[in-house]
Amino acid sequence: MYEKTYPNKRFQNTLSFLQKHIGPKEAILDLGVENPFSKIMQEQGYSVSNTKGEDLDVDFSSVITSDADVVTAFEIFEHLLAPFNVLREIRANKLVASIPLKLWFSNAYQSKTDPWDRHYHEFEDWQFDWLLEKSGWSIKDRAKWTNPVKKLGIRPLLRSFTPRYYIVYAERTKK
Repeated sequence: MYEKTYPNKRFQNTLSFLQKHIGPKEAILDLGVENPFSKIMQEQGYSVSNTKGEDLDVDFSSVITSDADVVTAFEIFEHLLAPFNVLREIRANKLVASIPLKLWFSNAYQSKTDPWDRHYHEFEDWQFDWLLEKSGWSIKDRAKWTNPVKKLGIRPLLRSFTPRYYIVYAERTKK
């Protein structure tokens, strides 16, 4: 199906985790504009709609009006200044979300050409767990994986065994 090498390792791990918890009959609202992974979910039989590119720090209309069973957020929350707010507004009772983890040996990501492609937050796993719990979610499952790069050096070596991605499946505990 998808190669188990970077960059598709992330997609394969994300898809496996999603399939473990979410059936294809459950409608999904994927936070963020349509992207390669939302297309992969559709190819796997999921009914997926995406938000329209609005600033999810201040505009929750897509989340509030959605009747989806599940919200997915794959590498979205690190771009928001206040992810707590949109997490509180989600109406679905299931959430599958992944984030890049903060790495002690690498600065937060910041695109040199796209002012929107920046990481305001790079969480440690406990910080993301706390954010979810405080915003009304109960984590039912979690996983981590590495993101090795094909370069020489100390940081590429560290990336081969230091988890970079963290994914959770959570259910709503309170509204």
